Amino acid sequence: MQLKMMAIFGAVLGSMLIWAGSADAEERFTDLQHSKWAEDGIEYMAERGTVAGYGNGIFKPQGLVTRAQAVTFMVRELYPQQLEKPVEGTTTYSDVPTTHPFYREIALASKNGLANGFPGGSFRPDAPLSRAETAAFLTRAYSLLEGKQPANWSDTKQHWAEAPILILSSNGLVGGYSDGTYRPNQTVTRAEYAVFMSRVIRFERQAAILSEDWDKLISYMTVSEQVGQMLMPDIRQWNGKVTTTVHDGLKDIIHDQDLGGLILFDKNIVDTRQVTTFTHTLQTEAGDIPMFLGIDQEGGVIKRIPGGTNLPGQMALGATGDTTLAEAAGKLTGEELNALGLNINFAPVLDINSNPDNPIIGMRSFGSNADLVTRLGLATIKGLRQSNVIAAVKHFPGHGDTMVDSHLGMPVLTHDLQRLNSVELKPFRAAIENGVEMIMTAHIAFPAIDNEHVTSLKDGSSVPIPATLSHKVLNGLLREEMGYEGLIISDAFTMKAIAEHFGENKAVERAVSAGVDIILMPKDSAAAHQTLVNAVKSGKIPDETIHASVKRILELKAKYGLFERSQTLAQKLTEINGIIGSKQHRAVEQEIAERAVTVLASREGVLPDQIQQGDRVVILAAEEEQAKQIEKQLKLASKSLSLKTEISVIGQGKTNEAVAKADYVILASYQFRNVASQFGWNAYQTLIDAMNSRNQRYTLLSLGNPYEMIYLQNVRSALAVYGKQEPNTTAGINVLVGKKEAGGILPVKME
Repeated sequence: MQLKMMAIFGAVLGSMLIWAGSADAEERFTDLQHSKWAEDGIEYMAERGTVAGYGNGIFKPQGLVTRAQAVTFMVRELYPQQLEKPVEGTTTYSDVPTTHPFYREIALASKNGLANGFPGGSFRPDAPLSRAETAAFLTRAYSLLEGKQPANWSDTKQHWAEAPILILSSNGLVGGYSDGTYRPNQTVTRAEYAVFMSRVIRFERQAAILSEDWDKLISYMTVSEQVGQMLMPDIRQWNGKVTTTVHDGLKDIIHDQDLGGLILFDKNIVDTRQVTTFTHTLQTEAGDIPMFLGIDQEGGVIKRIPGGTNLPGQMALGATGDTTLAEAAGKLTGEELNALGLNINFAPVLDINSNPDNPIIGMRSFGSNADLVTRLGLATIKGLRQSNVIAAVKHFPGHGDTMVDSHLGMPVLTHDLQRLNSVELKPFRAAIENGVEMIMTAHIAFPAIDNEHVTSLKDGSSVPIPATLSHKVLNGLLREEMGYEGLIISDAFTMKAIAEHFGENKAVERAVSAGVDIILMPKDSAAAHQTLVNAVKSGKIPDETIHASVKRILELKAKYGLFERSQTLAQKLTEINGIIGSKQHRAVEQEIAERAVTVLASREGVLPDQIQQGDRVVILAAEEEQAKQIEKQLKLASKSLSLKTEISVIGQGKTNEAVAKADYVILASYQFRNVASQFGWNAYQTLIDAMNSRNQRYTLLSLGNPYEMIYLQNVRSALAVYGKQEPNTTAGINVLVGKKEAGGILPVKME
């Protein structure tokens, strides 16, 4: 008999009967030492909340499983939600009164066709189950077809259970004995029954994966597993130590929360061999559903991979205006991440940095022009996709015109819908039209879309709902109006725009209700996991909402081949040396950096002041380390010029004296992660005025957000390189010594 599966949302944990109490998915058994062969199956079913012991860690694996216990196993697995509701009607079994400890389970099993009684109206709840009945029970519960393995048992011909025994045997789910018998009337132990059930469930899950039947797979996933797919915590530290290996604590986190993904940071990474080993081991630990493993590798100031190709950043690409280079940047980034076992890149940034006072986006953006950001963003996505890495574009609906860092507070964007459609939303619309598969939300309020306010837990003030928690933004705008069908992932829940005002558990619940598929970096992932389990059990979040999110997650994992785990760790480690930081990748890095260099100011309108033969060059920077890096690159680039160099830190030592004696001054400026108008420009203006008064040759070298010309007056020579990383600064130095020309075009407005 084929039954329609009623357990689409798995086993609800922690609320079901054991033999004389309640099942506990966390129960660990201490009496399995003589049943090691069954330990994995018993623990698997216990984790699902399906089987339970007698308390105090006792499972009694060698004890015979009774008919009542057997149907209780199945009802807990298949119909957990029905267990929480009143039983409709009564059983007619003479030996199962309403006071029987398994009355509810037997009644539900009978109602759903899992088990029948005997002639005369009895059920025989305490009778031990036979191997024949086991086959009958399991094939009634699960829609199995006959398999291809030989199963010719000498003692099952003409037996009433011949058909179900054949189905299980031909799929390798039960075996016979060396003498060719099945022994259908032999009793079954509790250990055997748990193992048989675990084999069937795992078999069906694997079949669902192979056929990409995600609805079927979800029907075999517990609520814990489903909501675990929707969590992607960080694992930077455990017990005060950085996490660089899969230790027992991390294993417990993965299994207890059934995690579907993790985000890695530079703290998790020592070198390429270590991170490749780390990600491989993580996927091995994940079980039959692989993990999303993501990272922020935007290039430029946001990078994580030591030894990897250090791309000059998105605004440097914006200065080149070249989609071919942007695609190449995405492709090589994807190739390196893929080689390291990472499958999501939280990039590109599609924010349009139209506000110079933006403290968090700045040069992470391609620029201030919506068309430029759109063109380069699409090209980068295309490159990542070519390397089989998922692009998670950010930060929807747009973080570019803000003056508050959402890591620290709640930004509010007050533009009307017309402006949002023509600027902020433009690159996201184009990305959706071009099939982008993951979009990250912004913790920013957009009153024009959703003007709801709630009382802040921080100070009792009225605060607007950010996009991450807004049903109107995520469902109304993103899904319905913009037609987006891919995954929605939140920005980090550790950011104060969320953490301070809403309380994490409420925010997690609200985000999922609003349309978020994956919660990134919950502050307390165990609490977030339990919050979602409870919300599903209580009906606060409908089953259908979870089902839809998990299905999108599984579909995307399959699309990018995450279920295909053919490569060994040894193969991966052999290949990484030819990929990470390869000569071809470094060539792209260099070309972007060189083509990005932009003249911000020039005496003649074309070239910045040039460094000449024998010059005494003073390098000024806000940090000594930065000055030393520039000095090192200058010496490498100017070996034939016989230069004398000196470094100085702005505002320290005898800076003015050193500058006064110089033939040439490199004045390095780095403004990022602060409001540009509040930066310490006075010190720079004083130096510029002094150099102008002496008619000295100099260049203001912009290493960060290239907005210096808004705040500084009478600058006679200035270059923007859009980053303080070595590729950027080397490219700028080569222009100053005359080896290269500056052909970049400023990608932001100076206003």
